[in-house]
Amino acid sequence: MSSKFVRGLGLFDSTMIVAGSMIGSGIFIVSADIARQVGAPGWLLMVWLLTGVLTVVAALSYGELAALFPHAGGQYVYLREAHGPLWGFLYGWTLFLVIQTGTVAAVAVAFAKFLGVLIPAVSATNTLFTLGPVSFSTQRLVGIAIIALLTFTNTRGIKTGKTVQNVFTATKIGALALLIALVLFSGRNESAAIHTADFWTPIVNGAQLSTLALLIALGTAMVGSLFSADA
Repeated sequence: MSSKFVRGLGLFDSTMIVAGSMIGSGIFIVSADIARQVGAPGWLLMVWLLTGVLTVVAALSYGELAALFPHAGGQYVYLREAHGPLWGFLYGWTLFLVIQTGTVAAVAVAFAKFLGVLIPAVSATNTLFTLGPVSFSTQRLVGIAIIALLTFTNTRGIKTGKTVQNVFTATKIGALALLIALVLFSGRNESAAIHTADFWTPIVNGAQLSTLALLIALGTAMVGSLFSADA
């Protein structure tokens, strides 16, 4: 008797997974740092535009690879077929031990950090106890707790997992749509308006960046945007 994967995700579920991965904590974490590096709103938007182009190119490439190798495993399969089993094996374990682990930890810390804005008790300086050289603050414990909760949720099956994903992603998209609507329809504020000349003038630490410095800043800033778009 042959076994096969169950198609438990529909078009809406799959779209929510991709959208939820892309519209994650990354875009909220890195935007301020990108703005500090490039020094102008126009170049901040340019960083995201370039990242979007690269992301579309990558998505189209993965679409072709997925059609060519319709097997479970994603990048592991593509590396294995292109470069041999060793590189697929190394990538698989690196993804498990470092790449995805680090990403999950970063997102959990971001969640706890933003939660601290609403609940001041959740703070990196609010230490509850210490075990040897490691101190456990309320912020750190919240991050650990959210990882444990979502891991447990995913172990309950694909139906439970996709329901949680759909609810949270729909909430995020709705919140962003509301934020955009408020900006568009709240009216013009002259005191907050940015003049055209300032929109593209890269000012960092009180000095305008040269062309070379701006190119270096754009490349450095894209580390953050590509982290956000890595999904």
